[in-house]
Amino acid sequence: MEELKKKLLDEIAALEHELHVELPREIARARALGDLSENAEYSAAKERQSYVDARLSQVRGRMRDFAMVDFSKIPRDRVGLGSEVVVLDVKKDEEVVYRLVTSEDADAANGKISTTSPIGRGLLGKEVGDTVRVQIPGGAREFEIIKLTTIHDLA
Repeated sequence: MEELKKKLLDEIAALEHELHVELPREIARARALGDLSENAEYSAAKERQSYVDARLSQVRGRMRDFAMVDFSKIPRDRVGLGSEVVVLDVKKDEEVVYRLVTSEDADAANGKISTTSPIGRGLLGKEVGDTVRVQIPGGAREFEIIKLTTIHDLA
């Protein structure tokens, strides 16, 4: 979770720098070129400024949400945010490792799945030995949880 917090803080810092240092410089340079009604550089800089301002608000909101997560309420013996889960894909007879993360940190190719994804939602609250049937776009899959490491164990 510290990894996500650092990522959010880094993005906030980069966006603030762009919004308060780089973009005002760009807008001033474009304004100096003359007629603003036909100035593509000025229009592009103002559009980027709006985007950066909106994204900065979004990331700050995410940071506030993250700060309100009560880690003491994340279960110690069941799958929850931050858990690493080893499951057996029953149909394929192969083990798969998933790490349950927030949607911003999801990276399915590297086994990091969001708690809001179909598989993530299916695994939440389950424990070792449970079998989970999950409906995903490719069809139904069945998993048996064979190993669980919670965020508390990883800390």
